[in-house]
Amino acid sequence: MNKLVKTKELYSSTPDYLAPLFSSCEYPWEMLPKIKGYILELIEKGIPGYTLISDNVLVGENVKIYPTATIEGPTIIGSNCEVRPGAFIRGSVITGSGCVIGNSSELKNCILLDKVQIPHYNYIGDSVLGNKAHTGAGTICSNLKSDGKPVVIHGDVDYETGLRKIGGILADGADVGCGSVINPGTVIGKNTSVYPLTSLRGVYPADCIVKATKTVVKRV
Repeated sequence: MNKLVKTKELYSSTPDYLAPLFSSCEYPWEMLPKIKGYILELIEKGIPGYTLISDNVLVGENVKIYPTATIEGPTIIGSNCEVRPGAFIRGSVITGSGCVIGNSSELKNCILLDKVQIPHYNYIGDSVLGNKAHTGAGTICSNLKSDGKPVVIHGDVDYETGLRKIGGILADGADVGCGSVINPGTVIGKNTSVYPLTSLRGVYPADCIVKATKTVVKRV
């Protein structure tokens, strides 16, 4: 089972306003240091149909934001998204359309493509989540190693990222069960599902079921 980690291998499509960023980065973690600047450039240029609702917060059409949600800039929320009560968007966040950012969930320095769901008590930091990716209730993207050293992506080979903070890299259709911990620099392949209460580490192939940290079976 191949452990794919390149941007073009993990994501089949992006919103038009994200396409230049994705095409310029061979590996998805290379986008993380660029997110803030990229958002500020988009806000300055504007996106047709999007409205600036507060300082450096640009929002698409038909977005539902509950009164108790907090959104700090720079942030772009795509059309038809829902930001539920108590959500905390700490800035440097950009989403595609149709996403759900759930109650008491916290986001910072991350990208969500179209129809991502992080519906309940999630932490998504320094991460990239692909189209229709989903994290179950209480799933945490741990983005900093206990020793504070740069994150190494452990796939078929080791990738020295040079970055101290990388959370989860979830491909299109990845689905992580409730209460799981995505350790720093974990990559989950396309359409791979993860059992609840799993501690994830390393690179997981596409089209698999992860039953435990090192127990992976091919989906049939």
